[in-house]
Amino acid sequence: MPLFRRRSGGEGEQDRAGRRGFGFGLGRRGAGSAAPAGGGEPRLDQSYGDESARLALRQALAGDWAELRPLLAAADNDQLSFLIGVMSEVPRVEQWTSRALADTPDDTLLLLLSGARHVQWGWEARTGGWAKDVTEERWKLFHKRLDIAEEQLLEVAEREPSWHAPWSFLQRSALGASLGPEVAACRFEAAVRRAPGIVGPYRTRLQQLSAKWGGSHEEMHEFARATMLAAPEGSQLGELVALAHLEHWLALPEGEDGAYLTSPAVVAGLQEAAFRSVLHPDFIPVRGWQRSFNAFAMAFSLADQPKTARLLFDALDNCVTDAPWHYLAGDPVRSFRVHRDRCASYRR
Repeated sequence: MPLFRRRSGGEGEQDRAGRRGFGFGLGRRGAGSAAPAGGGEPRLDQSYGDESARLALRQALAGDWAELRPLLAAADNDQLSFLIGVMSEVPRVEQWTSRALADTPDDTLLLLLSGARHVQWGWEARTGGWAKDVTEERWKLFHKRLDIAEEQLLEVAEREPSWHAPWSFLQRSALGASLGPEVAACRFEAAVRRAPGIVGPYRTRLQQLSAKWGGSHEEMHEFARATMLAAPEGSQLGELVALAHLEHWLALPEGEDGAYLTSPAVVAGLQEAAFRSVLHPDFIPVRGWQRSFNAFAMAFSLADQPKTARLLFDALDNCVTDAPWHYLAGDPVRSFRVHRDRCASYRR
């Protein structure tokens, strides 16, 4: 316990969205529901089986804005946030968006994509290690990129006040730039007001309240549980309880961490959260459902609850999300496989 030593990190370690970031779940399996267990190897799919995301990723990699723009223009508010989150992970998007903006500075969709990419690009410069291990050069690059993101995303928010996406990315920017608790709270409220059921802003808020970002375990757990109880049964927001316990586990010394997650109180809390949210009959898979299932699967496996973990692994059908498996040492796919196989050996 745990299977694999954890990666070093703590203060400022990223919960990297979608593939590597705060809170941008990447899609659903078509329009579908949780799939039954099947054969094959675990896989990390940035599109999460979503055809529009696959297309957007191809176009973003090719720098084909002429083809990509109509896809974004036709998206509703939630899908736009989802697609922008997917593409913010694509290397070199910042290069072709900067060139395109020089020609069409009034294109708000282009400005949104550029701002989102600069947030992610900034975090890539900072890395996910301890603050003391980040070089001065990387700090400067981190803040330079976040400054560009702030300017661009605030402009988008002013032009399109109903859009959720700029506020979600501005949350992450505020966290990295240490803009303070008032700004963090305001941006969280702005994001939630525009998209009340989207889990991404809540994940970022949980990070802001965690001990490693200047909050406390108590504040973090209180937020997670209160959010879960305020949401309807079957809401994805119950995932926050699992994430809070994983954050607490991550902060503890080896030995104390396993004892914490296997304690009766924590196991009971995880069970309550899972069966109130992702394992509730009213749960409807939406974009990002795989990330919630991965979070609960990892938490239950580490808590030595293979029976419940197996329900989640079976539903995932080998679909791996980088978060929260990146909290364990080594490749997330390998970590997923080892924990899945361990739980698969459980006999009902």
